[in-house]
Amino acid sequence: MHSTNSAHQPTGDAYRPTFKCPSLKGRFQLTRADRIGVERLLNLGLTAECPNPALIEGFLRHKLRLARPAPEPAPSNLVTVGKHLTFMTSDGKTCEGILALAPIEKEGCIPLTSFLGATMLGMHKMQKMPLLREDGWIGTLVVLDVRKT
Repeated sequence: MHSTNSAHQPTGDAYRPTFKCPSLKGRFQLTRADRIGVERLLNLGLTAECPNPALIEGFLRHKLRLARPAPEPAPSNLVTVGKHLTFMTSDGKTCEGILALAPIEKEGCIPLTSFLGATMLGMHKMQKMPLLREDGWIGTLVVLDVRKT
């Protein structure tokens, strides 16, 4: 068995991590209307019916803390509630949908109470972000296009 003396361990750059995760602070922008909508969603407990409600709630609260205010009127390339989005996930499929504030059981709607919807809110066209999936794995999300409905 090999034993090392902690007094003789390399110091300084020898233990510097090789990968630095960029800060998420300031990478999202929320319009005033979206911020109010998310706060209302959380205050009324409307996340209770979604899968993993505690995790979604925590994620949305974290996003509220990190997001910068968006200019008004919002830029056309900013993902906001009600916009029609084209996006790609790490599986390589291109998908479309409309970001909805409330959980709607309608094809083509992306509820804000899903990991996909919560991640997209406040992103910009061609922005890439990590996406927590329902199965616990982390994928990638890229917003390809943002259009008015």
